[in-house]
Amino acid sequence: MSAAETGQSGTFKGLKLTNTLTRHKEDFRAIDDDNVRLYVCGPTVYDFAHIGNARPVIVFDVLFRLLRHLYGGDHVTYVRNITDVDDKINARALRDFPDLPLNEAIARVTKRTADQFHKDIGALGVLEPSFEPRATGHIGGMIEMIAVLIGKGHAYEAGGEVLFDTASMPDYGGLSRRKLDEQLAGARIAVDEHKKNPGDFVLWKQSSGDEPGWESPWGRGRPGWHIECSVMSEYHLGKVFDIHGGGLDLIFPHHENEIAQSRCAHGTQTMANYWLHNGFLQVEGSKMSKSEGNFFTIQELLETESFGGRTWPGEVLRLAMLMTNYREPIDFSVRKLEEAENLLAKWPDPVPSQAEPAPEIVAALCDDLNTTAAIQSLHALAGEAAKDPDKLAVYSASTALLGLTPVKADLSGIDTAAVEASVAARLTELKDNNWAEADRIRDELTSQGILLKDSKDSETGERLTSWEVKR
Repeated sequence: MSAAETGQSGTFKGLKLTNTLTRHKEDFRAIDDDNVRLYVCGPTVYDFAHIGNARPVIVFDVLFRLLRHLYGGDHVTYVRNITDVDDKINARALRDFPDLPLNEAIARVTKRTADQFHKDIGALGVLEPSFEPRATGHIGGMIEMIAVLIGKGHAYEAGGEVLFDTASMPDYGGLSRRKLDEQLAGARIAVDEHKKNPGDFVLWKQSSGDEPGWESPWGRGRPGWHIECSVMSEYHLGKVFDIHGGGLDLIFPHHENEIAQSRCAHGTQTMANYWLHNGFLQVEGSKMSKSEGNFFTIQELLETESFGGRTWPGEVLRLAMLMTNYREPIDFSVRKLEEAENLLAKWPDPVPSQAEPAPEIVAALCDDLNTTAAIQSLHALAGEAAKDPDKLAVYSASTALLGLTPVKADLSGIDTAAVEASVAARLTELKDNNWAEADRIRDELTSQGILLKDSKDSETGERLTSWEVKR
């Protein structure tokens, strides 16, 4: 598509992004430099967010920060939605609050889960988006878009549902590169006989008397999953906007179906000009699964000793995520967290700074969010800042661009000098192979709420011990 078709008339500011739609790294040009627009699919609030959910939140927070740096904070609009109407939410409400009316039970589940989500990602250093719309606030817009799709011959009523007719869109499947005859209905969509094509997906479905529902021309019901994001993004960002992001698992069916709905409803050549997707996450080399015992929520990692026998600060979790390129699969492991923690422990505390971030770090991020290279440069800059106060302001601005802060323990009520003396004494005992005495010191500190973490200097091999107050 040409710039005229996509509306990309903005200035090239050095940012290159890998576009899932074209499978190429491309120069980023905004539709309007005064309002760069980004949409990312947010959580479905039926359960606490797991560590895999944290990855896109962190990745696109870095992109948000970078866009604000390049274009100015007042010239970037970031929308991350909340899905608060979904059959999984209904099921969780019935499970957790069986004695309450369903609507009240749903309200309790969605509030509890959304509140925890905000608390969790706040601990990960994530900025608030410009807008955080909820699906239930845009039901009217969804009904209007569905009516438009029916009127244009792209949707039909059957079996008590309104379905999108995938055969009505000749180039359906362009994002995922799937041919129409290979399409499957995908997640959250049942393949039923009333569908014209197996890949046709639900826009509106009927609600029983005890299910949440809204009045519509097709009876009392509720929206399908995909229509929600098409309506919320259009409301805040327009019919065509700059960047749409999310996890790799959303390419099909969710993002594919968003594109179909939006383009067919609005008569546009595209929905978003750039599509970015982060890679999958494994835990200790295996797919995360509750049945495998390696399923961890963000809250568990922050507040309980569920992973590696200890809690993990939010900045450590964030850095561990950013140490792998966003498009690559990531193996989330105790070893990776320890590596991130050891890096942060060596970095000086940032200071309030009006300086510009280091050019090499900006350049790395402009190269398709190359956080790996950016962190390598930041580590070198941290070493310089520790020795040269004149470098501290640039270092501080650079950590802010990545959303990173060093590990900071809550030291209230702690005799830090006594703790440091005990840590040093334990290191001496370890060097002298006095294991029993070293263990005694560790146990004594543990009883005081002090957690020790042993590591080795990557250059000298010298044993190092850091400590923090247990949460």
